[in-house]
Amino acid sequence: ASSSSSSSPPTSKDNGGGDIPDFLVEHVPTEGEWAHCSRKFMAPLQVPVRGADILHNPLFNKGTAFKSGERDRLRFRGLLPPRRTNMQVQKNRILHALRSEDSDIKKNQILEDTHDRNETLYHRILVDHMEEMAPLIYTPTVGQACKEFGMRFRRPRGMYFTEADRGYMASMVYNWPHKDVHVICVTDGSRILGLGDLGANGMGIPVGKLSLYCAAGGIAPHRVLPVVIDVGTDNEELLESEFYLGVQEKRLRGPEYFQLVDEFMQAVRHRWPNVLVQFEDFSSDKAQLLLNHYRDDHLCFNDDIQGTGATTLAGVLGALRAKGEDVESLGNQRILIAGAGSAGIGVAQVLYQAMIEQGRSPEEAKDCFYVVDATGLVGVEQSENLTPEQRTFAREEDGGLSLLEVVQKYKPTMLLGMTGVGGLFKESIIKEMAKSCDRPVIFPLSNPTIKAECTATQAFEWTNGRCIFASGSPFDPVTVDGKVFYPTQCNNMYIFPGLGLGATLAGAKRVSDKMLYVAAEALANYVTEEEHQQGKVFPPLSQIRDVSKCVAIAVIKQAIEEGQAGKIGDVSKLDLDEFVAKKMYDPVYVPLVEKREITI
Repeated sequence: ASSSSSSSPPTSKDNGGGDIPDFLVEHVPTEGEWAHCSRKFMAPLQVPVRGADILHNPLFNKGTAFKSGERDRLRFRGLLPPRRTNMQVQKNRILHALRSEDSDIKKNQILEDTHDRNETLYHRILVDHMEEMAPLIYTPTVGQACKEFGMRFRRPRGMYFTEADRGYMASMVYNWPHKDVHVICVTDGSRILGLGDLGANGMGIPVGKLSLYCAAGGIAPHRVLPVVIDVGTDNEELLESEFYLGVQEKRLRGPEYFQLVDEFMQAVRHRWPNVLVQFEDFSSDKAQLLLNHYRDDHLCFNDDIQGTGATTLAGVLGALRAKGEDVESLGNQRILIAGAGSAGIGVAQVLYQAMIEQGRSPEEAKDCFYVVDATGLVGVEQSENLTPEQRTFAREEDGGLSLLEVVQKYKPTMLLGMTGVGGLFKESIIKEMAKSCDRPVIFPLSNPTIKAECTATQAFEWTNGRCIFASGSPFDPVTVDGKVFYPTQCNNMYIFPGLGLGATLAGAKRVSDKMLYVAAEALANYVTEEEHQQGKVFPPLSQIRDVSKCVAIAVIKQAIEEGQAGKIGDVSKLDLDEFVAKKMYDPVYVPLVEKREITI
């Protein structure tokens, strides 16, 4: 007996890979109200409401998954149907409804209805089925959802700031009920995807982006805030619509506009000093100005400029690996960028900084770029009409050459499209490029799908399957000469959730250029050689949470190196992989208890 008691008990592996004694291994029930539900200890969540108020709060509501004890304890016995289900049954019901529907916009509506009722279930569905759900909650479907925002409006989500709120914003932000906001996604609706000025209807973009922050980046839903700065719209259709819900006046411009944005920035930073502000879909004439003004003093970044740039950099580095070239050969490429707006120039800036990071001189790096806008190749003779960022990439000669003429003369190895002009990459352009480049890199990055510069089928067929392809919107696999190619989506969701997670966990004060570079590098390194052989330059979306964790770790390491990791303690004792994994929100039901003040 003594020998038995001194030996170690038999053990099994728990879900986290650790050893636990066999006598603590849980046998999950298969019947009754706890069927397929764990009864292991989970720290309860204190909620400030009870009764029907819990059922009407999507952050707390579990619907029919509330157990009998909770229904009694929280005082809503009789307010739900008697059958007690679990999250798996609830998820299957939503999936059945989605898969029975043909229309993507109706699928989006089903998901958003779930979002409005039960955030935990909504995010569980996204986490478990990201490849299927991402196109429904974001590009390409979100474009149509924004256009129909006024007609589809059901429940308020997020905050709106207008000219009428000037002088009140410092107090307004306290109307938001959550004290610990980590990420704000804000738009003024002036350039929604490739659809133009949608005004307050642009709220669909921050809502969709922040859903991805929660599901892909592991930031809890009570820690995100979608915002529209509604300064009016120049869209005549919206100005005349009886169902438009925004300010029906022409857009505010000039100093009044920037002063309104500044009051907003000061207000949110005062209430939430460590909040990350993501600028989203601001028109090109304002996007860079706002970023330049706030980037050194606020924790902020512009997803269209920096997020697109970092994601494209990751795709470009992956394309180099797929071609069998070293990533350090980036400075040897000839890069043709169609589109000189905030996205196109943002991509050029990030690629340019990466070349310098790899040891190229500024002059050598600049010479790799050919930027074409609606008037042709951007040249120095246009300097008076160019922004400082555009002037960096203006060519000394051949200004005004057409896209095809640039391809014929300079023989680019990479063609990147950010114009919003569907079908811009004609067969003649692609075939001309393929003449002088064995493995041309072709990235039509405009959204939604109808705005893509070319399709995956066109790119692969016109290059006889030799191109390396990625796009802004998803495309189906393509078969050329019996070989199947799998186009991957160059989607900013590979970067921004992990970037936001890493920056906020570190307690960074600013998003540096090097953080964007290491984020892109982490993403590029995640893609396997086998995936490269299938024509993929990005990992499958099913792995997005692990990708976000890797990106976050890289960002935290860079923040530590820059002395920006104010929230990180003794780094030498910290396992960053474990630290980030534990901090990531996992959408599961936890016990709820009523928050009470106890007085004696």
